[in-house]
Amino acid sequence: METIFAFDFGVKRIGVAMGNTMIRQAEPVKVIAAVDNATRFADIAALLDEWKPARLVVGLPMHPDGAEHEMTARARKFANQLHGRFSLPVELVDERYSSAVIAAKRGEVIDDRAAAIILQQYFDTH
Repeated sequence: METIFAFDFGVKRIGVAMGNTMIRQAEPVKVIAAVDNATRFADIAALLDEWKPARLVVGLPMHPDGAEHEMTARARKFANQLHGRFSLPVELVDERYSSAVIAAKRGEVIDDRAAAIILQQYFDTH
């Protein structure tokens, strides 16, 4: 059984979810305020140290037609940074519509739930 963490990368916030390969059910964990790189990665390091995941999943935002945009490149860079800093395998998952399927009130922070949807997509396709 492996623990897997997923991230919904954003410029202001990063949603985090976790699950394992036995139960294959994603659960929201936390929303990290992306104040600066040092703080962001310190918060991530603390979570990874506590839970010891075997792999990481990062949502890859794209336009509805599959075309890449500015946030696609930023998410790829974030995934590369995770791999470089923590030496864990990192997989990208198409996250089109992950936030759209969450019923949320205006202004509600849903990044952790979006990360759970990304991780559930990973489980459902692997």
